Amino acid sequence: MDNSSTVLLIGYGNPGRLDDGLGPAVAEAIEKKALKGVTVDSDYQLTVEDADAISKHDYVIFVDADTSGAEPFWIEEVDPKAQVSFSSHSISPNALMDMSNNLLGGRTKGYLMGIRGYEFNEFCEKLSDKAKSNMNEAMAFLEVALKERQFENYVAMYKK
Repeated sequence: MDNSSTVLLIGYGNPGRLDDGLGPAVAEAIEKKALKGVTVDSDYQLTVEDADAISKHDYVIFVDADTSGAEPFWIEEVDPKAQVSFSSHSISPNALMDMSNNLLGGRTKGYLMGIRGYEFNEFCEKLSDKAKSNMNEAMAFLEVALKERQFENYVAMYKK
């Protein structure tokens, strides 16, 4: 366990689209806990500007809602991979990791957490009861994981 390492948690999604707001909801809850060495960010989507913040941390955890993955949540390592895109306002975790590590000199390890959501097709700022339950389980896990900082061990335990 290396408590001196730093972690950036980025929760993203649209809180106005029901369960799509799981990522920002997790970010808000983790930020309130003020965990040592953990920086929290939240937005509707990932942008190229996130690469700079990522490069300044040892780990980054991307948290997003998932429409069909394992319940209550899953985790996978993010492999840096360049992306060709016509927009700088929507970018994948893989492309951000590539920019952070290959353009900005970061040595960050990245992980993506998908929290299972169920309702996405209406406009309303609330989470479904099942999504809240999944978020609560994800939060319990994250509180421990962010203290232990052994993220590579969790990938096999919480598969997509």
